[in-house]
This record gives sequence, structure tokens and C-alpha cells, in this order.
Amino acid sequence: MRRLLIIGLGDVAARALTQLRARYRVYALTHRPEAMQDLRTLGVRPLLGDLDDPTSLERLGGLAHAVLYAAPPPGRGTHDPRTRNLLAALSRAQILPQALVYISTSGVYGDCQGEWVSETRPLAPQNARARRRADAEARLRAWGRAGGVRVSILRAPGIYSRERLPIARLTLGTPALRAAEDPYTNHIHADDLARAAVAALARGRPGRVYNVADDSGLRMGEYFDLVADAHGLPRPPRISRAEALQRLPETQLSFMRESRRLSNTRMKRELRLRLCHPTVAACMGDLYHGRIAHDAVQ
Repeated sequence: MRRLLIIGLGDVAARALTQLRARYRVYALTHRPEAMQDLRTLGVRPLLGDLDDPTSLERLGGLAHAVLYAAPPPGRGTHDPRTRNLLAALSRAQILPQALVYISTSGVYGDCQGEWVSETRPLAPQNARARRRADAEARLRAWGRAGGVRVSILRAPGIYSRERLPIARLTLGTPALRAAEDPYTNHIHADDLARAAVAALARGRPGRVYNVADDSGLRMGEYFDLVADAHGLPRPPRISRAEALQRLPETQLSFMRESRRLSNTRMKRELRLRLCHPTVAACMGDLYHGRIAHDAVQ
């Protein structure tokens, strides 16, 4: 049976396990010994190793036919040494993986002033977090070209699910920007991102980038309003950008400085992905009416 190595078995990769276990013998890297039994319970063969410690990755070379890479870069700097360490470990064997799928971020595009963005748009990351992702993408694509590995990049925007919603923010009454100044934002349900990763392992083209976003086309405040309405919470108050600069922390302001609308045409055409949750509005409506009992990849 073909072997798959998961680097970063978090929420999204875990949602894909039902499909992946049917196609592969699945291995997963973890740096926590206490997590190994939990991985076995999921039907995954655990490997102990740490992307920050190259010496712990020696077993990865030649192990897998395919790799799903969903681990984040480190929390500082403008480069991603974890990707460098992983690629060095995979390259120790004469036989490289045939395919690698990397879950990146749409933040690498930077601020596009609300324009529609396709995968051919030049990158313009505006913060260190996005620069680390752009560095990882460049390393992976260069490695794929040099070694003949079919590397696919999934650029994901805001990931949401029943368990990943801004309920705490809404409960606190944190304000959003008024409509005239509100940026466009993009979303993808965690189940659909997991399904996109499975599709890319099977059908992703070499060196290809895919925007993995739904069809919503919302402004940020509209997203908060939909979530608030579905959960019976007050909609957030609206303030000006000048007021936001005085009242909101930098972590929230950074997302308000970038506005773009992602085109998902390539994802639908090449990965042949049909979204289970095509819009946030439809998903929130299903939650409100009790039609979603739990999230699971089908």
C-alpha cells in the first residue's frame, strides 16, 4: 500500500483522515511523545520528531510516496527554517516522494485593495508571518522542480467551522469597521480545505498554486454579522478606521489592512472540487436551523 506522511496533523489534516486511510498507509510526525497513542487510535503510525531539530528527522527520508505538509512556520523571522529542515530530511534518500501538498496562506498576496486575485498575481507579503509562508512556498517549489516532485501549494484564507468561529469576539462586543472602510475577506470551511488537500494529492499539477476559497465574497463585518445572527448574538458595532487604530490591538488591525477577493476558478477546474459549504451564509443558515450536527469530511 502506498505511504503518506503528514507533517502537522492538526484539525484540517485530521478531517481528511477518513479518505486518506482508504488510500494510504498514513504516518504522522509529532514532537510530543504523549500524542503518539492518540495518533495510533486514529489509525495513524506516529513518528517522533521536531521540525526545529534536524537530527530528529532522519527517519523521514525515503519513507513516503506522498507528503501532506500542514505545519506552520516558526513564530518569528522572515524565513522558514522548518521547511528547510524538512526538505533536507526528505532529500537524504535517493527516492523522493512523488507528490507533496503544502497548505499555505492567502496572506502572501498582501493588500490588493479589494481586487479579484488569481494565482498568477505577484506576491507582496506585508508582514513577517506572510513572508515566512512565501519563503516556504519558494523553497518547496524549487525543490519540486529540481527533484521531479509534484509540489502543489494550497493558499487558504480564513478557515472556519462550527468549532472555529469568532464567538468570543462577538460576545465581547469587539467592533468591526464601518461598511465604507471595511476590507473584503475570504473564507473556507475546514472540511472543504481538507477535501482540497486530498484532491491535490491526487490531481494537483507540478508546481501549481491553488486558491482554496469559497464563493462568499464578504466584507469582514458582513462575516461577523452572519455568525452573530446564526448564534443569537448582537452584531458588532461599527467604527471608523481612525477609531480602530486607537481601540484595537495590532493582531486584529493587521487583518483589517488587507483587502482582496480570491478567485477559486482554478481550484474548481483542476482539482474538480465541489464545495460542501459554498458560502458562509449557507453554512450559518444550516447551523441556525440545526442541519449541521457535526463537521466531517465526506
